[in-house]
Amino acid sequence: MTSAAMELQKAVFAVLSADAGLLAKLGEARIYDHAPARAEFPYLTFGRSTVRDWSTDSEEGREHLLTIHVWSKARGRGETLELLDIVRSALADVEPALDGHHLVNLRAEFEEARFDDDFGVYHGLLRFRAVTEPAS
Repeated sequence: MTSAAMELQKAVFAVLSADAGLLAKLGEARIYDHAPARAEFPYLTFGRSTVRDWSTDSEEGREHLLTIHVWSKARGRGETLELLDIVRSALADVEPALDGHHLVNLRAEFEEARFDDDFGVYHGLLRFRAVTEPAS
């Protein structure tokens, strides 16, 4: 059985890669685990993934914190905020299948948009919390 964290990332990637509004805004499916050198802007990357035990006395479970980053070179933060909104909407109320695991819930918890002086780009962060349990 593959890890619940890997299955969750694969499912999120599949949902985002199939979202017509997101693809239109990005220009194509520029969604990366690790962005290639000289990636065309705007694009998304998967960031930090944290997994904690969320088991009860009778059920096994995992709590996941998954971060998606938005990178934009547009003037102003408008494109970054729009992309954050599209990603949050695309993942709202989805129940993708996870191989060997069941997704109990997935919800957005935190969102931030800022200018990154070091790279000269707008950087958005969107953190999700999910709970998974082994498939029956």
